[in-house]
Amino acid sequence: MIEMKRLVGLVCFIGAGLWLHGEDKRPAKPNVLLMLVDDLGWQDVVCYDLDEPCPYETPNLDKLAKRGVLFRNGYSPAPVCSPSRCAIMSGKHPARTMSTTVASGKPLSAFHPQNSFIAPWCRGGMDTKEITIAEALKLNGYRTGHVGKWHIAIQHYAFPQPSDEGFDFTSHYAGNPQARGVQNGMPNRLDSFASRKSEDPYRLDEAGFPRDHVTEEALRFLSENKNSPFFLYYASWLVHSPLQSRSQELLRKYCEKLGVDYPTNPKGWLLEGQRNPYYCAMVESLDHYIGKMLKYLERTDDPRWPGHKLVENTYLVFTSDNGGMEGHHEEVFTDNLPLDKGKIYIREGGIRVPFIIAGPNIPSAVESDVVVNGLDLHPTILGWTNTPPNAGQILDGSDLGDMLLVDPQDDKRIISPQTNKPRESMFWHFPNGYCQQSAHLKNGYKLIYNHVYERPRLELYQLYDSQGKRVDWEEKIDLSQKLPELANSMNAELLEFLEGMDAGMTYYNPTCTRVKIPGANQLLSVIDEQRTNRRVRLRFKENGAKVTRAQVIYTMNGDSRDSEWFPLEAQVISAKGKQPAKVEATLPPHVTHYVFNLIDENNFLISHPQMKKGDYPGAALKVVR
Repeated sequence: MIEMKRLVGLVCFIGAGLWLHGEDKRPAKPNVLLMLVDDLGWQDVVCYDLDEPCPYETPNLDKLAKRGVLFRNGYSPAPVCSPSRCAIMSGKHPARTMSTTVASGKPLSAFHPQNSFIAPWCRGGMDTKEITIAEALKLNGYRTGHVGKWHIAIQHYAFPQPSDEGFDFTSHYAGNPQARGVQNGMPNRLDSFASRKSEDPYRLDEAGFPRDHVTEEALRFLSENKNSPFFLYYASWLVHSPLQSRSQELLRKYCEKLGVDYPTNPKGWLLEGQRNPYYCAMVESLDHYIGKMLKYLERTDDPRWPGHKLVENTYLVFTSDNGGMEGHHEEVFTDNLPLDKGKIYIREGGIRVPFIIAGPNIPSAVESDVVVNGLDLHPTILGWTNTPPNAGQILDGSDLGDMLLVDPQDDKRIISPQTNKPRESMFWHFPNGYCQQSAHLKNGYKLIYNHVYERPRLELYQLYDSQGKRVDWEEKIDLSQKLPELANSMNAELLEFLEGMDAGMTYYNPTCTRVKIPGANQLLSVIDEQRTNRRVRLRFKENGAKVTRAQVIYTMNGDSRDSEWFPLEAQVISAKGKQPAKVEATLPPHVTHYVFNLIDENNFLISHPQMKKGDYPGAALKVVR
């Protein structure tokens, strides 16, 4: 009897040892699935409902939130897509990389001759010197994949491409007729609906959703690379315009749910709020495609960890590249209420986004009020995967790993890489479009700095109190006059941050006569310009305002539709005797076109030749060899 007990005990001990040994065999390199979707607003997901429930149905995203941590105060690095994507991939603030807007990299010019401002130069494509998440993980033995939208170049398919930035696998090329998935090739959105016919490239699945090429390619990558640690960057085109649904059933469903008539005219939609059935259908479709990937991970055995599923050793990140696009004059897309504005604005509706993280050892069903940013994803993913940053690499975000594991409500566990202390401030810089603003968030207060001359310089709002309780998320009550000391101190910190980043700042437009800007009557006048080989010179006369800085903006492919222009600092030489003032610079080899930019002490930017929006390379100086 004693021997039998010993035998049973030995078996139990061995069994427990094998179980513990199995746990010890958890692969040291976890997988990462980064889901960065396009233009999805903070109020477009059911689990983020606030005040009034949204009509969209997002069961899979709601389930993902229950699996991990939902951040109520999650932000994008920028209010538009390209700078956010560059920031997440590189880990650097848009102000630092001068990647602050979309499809830029062009000569400086005013949007309209009567605008008071000229936006600073902005890089068109991410500098290949930057170390992306994919490049870092690839060096650590990961298989790296990208599907869907890229737009980290001057346009979607220009250099650099994903394969230039560390991705082993990419699927998004224009040559594929389904490259944009369900949003491709539907000129009339009340026609060409998907069917159940086998030859239909958008054939409806068993749940009634059309086939999405982007999601199918993601599933292919997961299937082909599950034997290795993998990093998949899933960048769905949804829910970016054009607004359309290949599922007629979904469109009819939301017309009935919203209580609106089924549309007969494919153009426009002017009902305010979240009452656009096309947009509703797109949100639910996106949720369905996210669900397909999650189900694959939940149901598929992990070849590197026998007895377990892939999802058990995979970190899942879901967020949006910017706030919801509320629409344009012809169509209302969605509504970010109670947040103000949306995409292309630095107000809350443009930068506050859904932000969900789940994965190994991260607690489930947690809602956190901690402030996080897409910039944090790069260092966090490096931490999860035990991937060392490149020597000397600057990362502007914070590693969220410790906070997620220990206490997702403890903001003191988010350490600023700049101060090595708990992070207090978050900054945005968007001197672009008609927004022309920068922002500073600190201790519940948000300062907005207006670059445009005719606006009040500073605005100050209290978003929430010291206990994290909501105060003015609508940004309706400007406290800058009531709390001038706080406004000025936050502004000083913001300007110090921007100066430290060498951020591009807005200039005044010399052609503007709509508003009176001091110094407009002191603008310089150009005498002539000369070029000797690669040495270029511009002579000018100062008419009351001193020129403090000069640049040459040049391109090496000016005859291409994808031409990208770069700034080169020029030497300013003061007038001496009969010799007029001048600026000089030496062009790099192979330059095809160039433009002089001179900035005077009143912050006016004078270009020679005078550039108009879109007037390049035509108006630029051409290098004739």
